Amino acid sequence: MIRSFIFFCCALLLAAFPAQAAWHEASSDHFLIYSDQKESDVRSFAERLERYHDAMRFLFNRPAEKPSPSNRVTIYAVNSARDVRDLAGGDNKYLQGFYVPRAGGSLAIIPEVKTGRYELSESEAVLLHEYAHHFLLSASARAYPLWFSEGYAEFFGTAKFDSDGSVGLGLSSKNRAYELALAKDVPIDLMLDTQAYQANKSKRYDSFYGQSWALYHMLHFSPERKGQMVAYLLALAKGKGEIEAATEAFGDLSQHDKDLASYLKQRKITTYKIPPKYLKTGAINIRQMNAAEAEMMPIRIRSKRGVDEEEAAALLPEARAVGAKYPGDPFVQSALAEAEFDAGNDREAIAAADRVIAADPNRVNAHIQKGYALARMAPDAEDFDAAWQAARSQFVKVNRIENDNPIPLMQFYLSYRQQGITPPEIAVQGLQRALELAPYDPQLRWMNANQYMADGKYAWAAVTLGPLANSPHPSSLSETAQALMQEAETKATEMVKAEQTSD
Repeated sequence: MIRSFIFFCCALLLAAFPAQAAWHEASSDHFLIYSDQKESDVRSFAERLERYHDAMRFLFNRPAEKPSPSNRVTIYAVNSARDVRDLAGGDNKYLQGFYVPRAGGSLAIIPEVKTGRYELSESEAVLLHEYAHHFLLSASARAYPLWFSEGYAEFFGTAKFDSDGSVGLGLSSKNRAYELALAKDVPIDLMLDTQAYQANKSKRYDSFYGQSWALYHMLHFSPERKGQMVAYLLALAKGKGEIEAATEAFGDLSQHDKDLASYLKQRKITTYKIPPKYLKTGAINIRQMNAAEAEMMPIRIRSKRGVDEEEAAALLPEARAVGAKYPGDPFVQSALAEAEFDAGNDREAIAAADRVIAADPNRVNAHIQKGYALARMAPDAEDFDAAWQAARSQFVKVNRIENDNPIPLMQFYLSYRQQGITPPEIAVQGLQRALELAPYDPQLRWMNANQYMADGKYAWAAVTLGPLANSPHPSSLSETAQALMQEAETKATEMVKAEQTSD
């Protein structure tokens, strides 16, 4: 009965996506976008996102680097906010979009974006806020206090795209203005102390996000506060506590709070306007997807979002129906391979993946799904060692096709752990390289930290755990990371003391 109900819900969700709509795929340096809007809208959206990325890159003087194709952020623009909420799950009736950080598969799901206007829609503002987090972690994988992380994302998430191609940054947000005026203030000592704020957070809606934006903005633009942001970050980098670093950099915190209140009373605020001559968006390639791909898109979106066992079983009949209809289409068969794997059907997943590989040997997702299936089958194989070697060989193939894809590096390492043997140094180095490529992936960060703990590299483990323990989106994993980070810091200190005693 439960499975029938889930199947019914999935059917309703699939019905929300018109199967024969003219879906478009936009491929750019940092994004892969799928939308059933008209081509001009999809192109305009892709251009805005690339301008946004490059505006942040320009402002922080970062090198113009491109991720590997599979490590770009994939964005699915669905029909409405209701579809977004259905895909997200949960009971947030105000949700306008969400982002999932994932090595080799980060994605965002938002409603269709109206690009004919220069003021951001709420869903686009959510996307820009989350991409700012993604950019910050990609540019510098260190732990930041919660206020700084959210202030940064709010500062950049209000970007303005002018018709002349320029990008405005640091603008105010109407929502945060209402929040600052009406919501409960957060005392400065709580705001600047991540753990204290989270432990004492009011059950009432507070103005933490608005205050974080205001503080970031003041430190960025106020002449009286010039250099204090850098001093604060340097103090944190030297191991100072959050309040100690703030006091050292900002001075008396009560006066700092008064200055912030005065700063917010300004009639006009300073912002950045970055001219188009400084922005490089790269090539944006648009193609209209064929009928087979369009029919499989709702299934692909659901699979990529992530399904549990019941959802996978409910989604599979639809995936198989489309797969049977288009047996020679690589996109369709790759999505079918993923749906079969999600449903626990390893041999069927391999068969679908092999059909893709025969038609397109460089189709990365098909190779990955085959590798996943081989690894899951390995523990029950008659020739245990040979089966694990076959799984590893499959991920080596992916690495050769796309050298900077973090998934094969991570899975190569995991195959040794799952086999029950110590990973060789080359596998450990691969895991570390995967984190360099995808520093925003929480599971990958957790795996690296545990490897450092196993190797007795406690200081490295603590540093690696920092961004996870101080994640702007707390979870059970981030709570566990906090405990392990404390253990790592204690052991690192004990090791230093022991070395000093022996000297």
